[in-house]
Amino acid sequence: MIRALPILISLALGSTLRAEDFRPFANFVLSSHLKVTGERVRSIPMKPIVFHVSTDGLHVRITAEDNAEASSTFEIYRSDGVGRQRSGEAALEVMPGIQALSKTGGVLRHLRLTRDAFTITTFPGVSDHTVITHALAIVPAAPLTLPKSVSSVAPKP
Repeated sequence: MIRALPILISLALGSTLRAEDFRPFANFVLSSHLKVTGERVRSIPMKPIVFHVSTDGLHVRITAEDNAEASSTFEIYRSDGVGRQRSGEAALEVMPGIQALSKTGGVLRHLRLTRDAFTITTFPGVSDHTVITHALAIVPAAPLTLPKSVSSVAPKP
């Protein structure tokens, strides 16, 4: 019974997640949207969409363009990094990041998230195609720093 107590507590707390429990992680912009059918890969034209990614440590929420109704929640199943193989190299490089899953309405989605990018691979249940969405991190503008010799106070007229 003592071993089951932490599991019961986490289940009870996990079901009471609120939007304010999620903390911002990073912002991303859509870079490509592909549809794979058999051996055929087609690019799906999309307008640039900004995605806001937040996490509570157990889940990742991706919201499109500040629209709370256009959000997806993924359950983190792996947080020890993601593999990447550079073109022309045989070695697999492990980068800091997480992997997460979402299964809603018969559609399985896999998320691969790092600080630089995320990839969502969607596997519809009753279809022969796979959709791959890739987004790159938006680098925040560097804060303006003034040299010590320049005053930040405007001169009086």
